Amino acid sequence: MQFGGFQPFTLSDYPGHIAAIAFAQGCNFRCPFCHNGDLLAFTPCEKSLYPESEIIRTLRRRQGKLEGLVVSGGEPTLQDNLPRFLERVKGLGYKIKLDTNGSRPDMLSWLFAARLVDYIAMDIKAPLARYSRLSGVVVDVDAIEESIALIAWSKLPHHFRTTAVTPLLNETDMRAVAQLVPPGSELVVQPFNPENALEPSLRNDAAIA
Repeated sequence: MQFGGFQPFTLSDYPGHIAAIAFAQGCNFRCPFCHNGDLLAFTPCEKSLYPESEIIRTLRRRQGKLEGLVVSGGEPTLQDNLPRFLERVKGLGYKIKLDTNGSRPDMLSWLFAARLVDYIAMDIKAPLARYSRLSGVVVDVDAIEESIALIAWSKLPHHFRTTAVTPLLNETDMRAVAQLVPPGSELVVQPFNPENALEPSLRNDAAIA
């Protein structure tokens, strides 16, 4: 896999577990509020990539100290080598939390069937009618709905999350987002930090028409 970064320790990104985070390089969305702009490109400068071999080496060295690995991004499910990588991590005895935008339900279905994921978090960007605006690209909302259903039915520990981008989402929008979450699933609302937003006009928390 291609990774744009690696964080060897976190107490807050995998609920209930001491973990590391691997950031997959490349994303198919261009969310205007994204704060990880350096992870969006699929073909960055080779020097900016973090070697998969080094991630595995670190995880092997920290067996018994870390409990899990968070695979975030970017969007991990876009990389066809994701299952192979997760198998390697599982082989070291780690639990895996996957962060996803839900655009590839086919990959999620495969990973669930192969039991390669222990926890999953999916971003719900907006009400379906506004999804393309909040994702910065034309989005197949049927795929989004399919992923939500797959996750809810998976029986895996999971949650959904939405960034409260107040210049772009109002209270009515946030209620509509909550209605997309199946009964029994949790929705986490994250505060919007405009400092490094992809869309320059959002960096000062400026309202957008």
